[in-house]
Amino acid sequence: MIEPYDCVIMANGSFPQADLPLGFLRRASVVIACDGAIASLDKAGIVPTAIVGDLDSLSPGFRERYADRIHLVEDQEVNDLTKSILFAHRSGYRDVLILGATGMREDHTLGNISLLMEHAYLFRRIEMLSDYGLFTPLMKTATLMSRPGIQVSLFSLSPSGTLSASGLRWPISDMMLTAWWQGTLNEATGDSFTVTLSPEARVLVYRTLSVPDKETVR
Repeated sequence: MIEPYDCVIMANGSFPQADLPLGFLRRASVVIACDGAIASLDKAGIVPTAIVGDLDSLSPGFRERYADRIHLVEDQEVNDLTKSILFAHRSGYRDVLILGATGMREDHTLGNISLLMEHAYLFRRIEMLSDYGLFTPLMKTATLMSRPGIQVSLFSLSPSGTLSASGLRWPISDMMLTAWWQGTLNEATGDSFTVTLSPEARVLVYRTLSVPDKETVR
């Protein structure tokens, strides 16, 4: 079971369809929305707590309706998801979930996923959830929840330090990941697994939400 978050950030990628991400979104007491996500939130009947961005995707009608919660950030050097993450940090939130950051354009998906590792140090916990799985950035050794058969992939976005992993079908011992594929397509064997990092190592962990049908695993 995933522990509750004190803030959900809604990005402008694929809108959640699966029960788990939709449940987090509908139960969230705070929803910070990138401006491009407002139309999808409105269609789902969800009112954001704050809208952050350069407003280039916000219609005049939404600007008027949500005038009391718009936070204009015109910086063109970073995207609206970065602006929303930094807004969440400035607002004092410590456990943050990002939704809608994947799907549609692949370059946006890759860029958004990389933001997790870049901003992990700002929060006690920041994770990204899609309809298929959960991304968790690790800056130190951690034990993560799982279930037998859950698929697990480890990514080092820039090679640094070494890692070991136990509780997986194929254990890893003191390895430096120098390519994105090297730590992928593993599998949990129990209710948790441990990733042990050397002091300088950083890793992004992906866990599927369900145990896949073996015939669908590629």
